[in-house]
Amino acid sequence: MKSLSFLKGYRPMIIMPFLSELQLQELEKEGISGIDLCGNGVVIVPGKFSVFRSGGKNLFSSSAPIKNIYRKNSSMVGRVFLVRSAYDTVQEICSEVNRRNILVNRWDKRPMSLSTISKSLKNLEEDLIVERNGIIRLIQPDKLLEKLSANYVPPKIKERVRLKISAENATIEELLLKQAKGLNLPVVAAGTSSVGQFAVMQRGDLLSVYCPRLEILLKRLSGSQSDRFPNLELIETEDETVYFDARQQDNFWWASPVQVYLELMTGDKRDQETAEQVRSFLLRDLKPVGQ
Repeated sequence: MKSLSFLKGYRPMIIMPFLSELQLQELEKEGISGIDLCGNGVVIVPGKFSVFRSGGKNLFSSSAPIKNIYRKNSSMVGRVFLVRSAYDTVQEICSEVNRRNILVNRWDKRPMSLSTISKSLKNLEEDLIVERNGIIRLIQPDKLLEKLSANYVPPKIKERVRLKISAENATIEELLLKQAKGLNLPVVAAGTSSVGQFAVMQRGDLLSVYCPRLEILLKRLSGSQSDRFPNLELIETEDETVYFDARQQDNFWWASPVQVYLELMTGDKRDQETAEQVRSFLLRDLKPVGQ
């Protein structure tokens, strides 16, 4: 392809319907100006001035269907029906999804949009998992769990650190939660470490915990990094699904029963047998509308 050349003194500029903050940062890094039709932009004249503006909402969001509503963030729409089986409105579902997303409430993630909720609901209706008849309600919880399990993808992990921690007069959970609170940092036990909250299964000495930013937490923890008899595993990930609907018990945050179930189903035969206990808990604990 023939490359384009610019007249001397002219600078390139990209004009798009919408440019996200991340895209604007990339343009700024490359020294390229860019503006969109939503009020966002970066204009650069090297050595003279630079203007950066973001925050304008996307007014040209795609109407294309979501490829797989049972995977990644869109799966939270299905998961919220396993917390409560019926809702009065789409807005109520949207509010509940974002309320239960710890990375929205206590970190920097954007709330899920109403359009994403609506697209996911349409697919759930087409799959005969949810129906709208005055209220929006779950009609096939078994099928929903099967779909979530078949399409589950483990979280994208940035870093994994194993430590030997001496908690002395406190439990590891208490020590970890104290440091995380001081940093306003969300921490949630992994599904494999949260099994005991929903099923009978012997948990090992290693506590695995999800956290969106390990660097600042590690500075507060006194312990040695070791693969020999560690008792704490810190897993850095910003995957919102592992934090979604986390349950607080005994002054610590544990993974949701859905997350526990999905992680167990990727394990060996013993893990999958235990997953059946969690499945029974989920279906038994389903709450109707208004609760």
